[in-house]
Amino acid sequence: MNTPKAIVIGSGFGGLAAAVRLSCKGYQVQILEKLDAPGGRAYVHRQDGFTFDAGPTIITAPQLLEELWALCGKKFSDHITLKPMEPFYRIRFDDGSWFDYSGDEATMRREVARFCPDDLPGYERFVAAADQACKLGFEDLGGMPFNTVGDLLAALPSMMRMKAWESLYTLVARHISDPKLRQVFSFHPLLIGGNPFSVTRVYSLINTLERRWGVHWAMGGTGALVRGLVNLLEERGVNLRCNAPVTRINVSNGKATGVTLENGEVLDADIVISNGDAAWTYRYLIDAKDRRHWTDRKIERSQYSMSLFVWYFGTNRRYEDVPHHMIMLGPRYRELLDDIFKHLRLAEDFSLYLHRPSASDPSVAPAGHDGFYVLAPVPHLGSGTDWAKDGEHFRMKIQEHLERTVMPDLGKHVVTSKLMTPQDFKDNLWSYKGAAFGLEPILLQSAWFRPHNRSEDVKNLYMVGAGTHPGAGVPGVLMSAQAMAEVVPDV
Repeated sequence: MNTPKAIVIGSGFGGLAAAVRLSCKGYQVQILEKLDAPGGRAYVHRQDGFTFDAGPTIITAPQLLEELWALCGKKFSDHITLKPMEPFYRIRFDDGSWFDYSGDEATMRREVARFCPDDLPGYERFVAAADQACKLGFEDLGGMPFNTVGDLLAALPSMMRMKAWESLYTLVARHISDPKLRQVFSFHPLLIGGNPFSVTRVYSLINTLERRWGVHWAMGGTGALVRGLVNLLEERGVNLRCNAPVTRINVSNGKATGVTLENGEVLDADIVISNGDAAWTYRYLIDAKDRRHWTDRKIERSQYSMSLFVWYFGTNRRYEDVPHHMIMLGPRYRELLDDIFKHLRLAEDFSLYLHRPSASDPSVAPAGHDGFYVLAPVPHLGSGTDWAKDGEHFRMKIQEHLERTVMPDLGKHVVTSKLMTPQDFKDNLWSYKGAAFGLEPILLQSAWFRPHNRSEDVKNLYMVGAGTHPGAGVPGVLMSAQAMAEVVPDV
């Protein structure tokens, strides 16, 4: 009865990983989820016999998941099957040419040479820089909490060695001359909500993460990982309660004492961990009088990631020429990103990520059918776009583009369809401004400058997930739980 109690708000990967670590530290853990099922941004939609992963679709750095199973005395591979992807992605350019992005070094060198043989030495130099960023930024600093100025000062030598003040695109352009190859080796920050022209070059580490540990598909979908984590927690006696939106983090004398649910129910706790959007948590769940650092003004003036327009659809035929992962770059690169991030303008053109999980996993679609989602980066709600009015028009433009390029007669074969817009990120996931990845990961919103894993404003309040250190993406949110566990008191 004297076991300290922890309440975890949200059951995304960050919240589930936090719950595992807290239960292993000896806390009595209660997870509260707003939606009707766990997963958060990794929620699963099931419709007309199709299974659609709502958000993340690739797994890198699988050792971060293996560690969670090991903490519970289990073996990850006994419960989850990961299928390596080869190639990782096909990157298709607007003129119809493509680059197959692979984990095989010889294949990558051949692909680079196919576009520009003279860029091979520069490619090698870029890989060396990415490896350094992975060692210093991911392995050394990723799971380390940044809670004091001392933590920041201790990291400065590594940040200087990585030239963290430079943008990723600047790094790529220094070593690679071909315009298409510059896109190939700079697009990765878009996977975590960042603009390649403004995020720190530290994010070149994603290139090394993929080469070193591979890109994987979890058989059954990303939702299989969510179910696996939930099963681990159930075996440890952790309660997960869905349809339980938290509308207030209760604070007394500067300390979090529990939460209030939408129905008025009050739940007490010794510590509270928010896996919700960090900006939303501070702005809407904590009274302004209890926030000296994350004030309304600071939250409003911060820079936020782009959002996403996602069309989930199933077809009654198979498109065997479409690989599991395809990046379809549009006619503009920097200019489109300026529209999305700087001008907050919904452009007429777009770049797309086309995901066909049924290429690798027959369980996600009925026999003879294909399941897809196609994702377009778009501005957050600061654009003023009325998605209820404009969403279907935008979807049709995407459908017509797919029909012209890689999926002939698509409209004739769609048998199920569902949309997710920036408005849904705000309304359903409580993401501030509908930004899909929280704060944009520019240098002055990273590490110590990001919302801390131990709240700067409220004692006994901790943060995990995309909005805190180290940032978005499945590896990032899993490591945020690592960092949180470093600063939560032992039982």
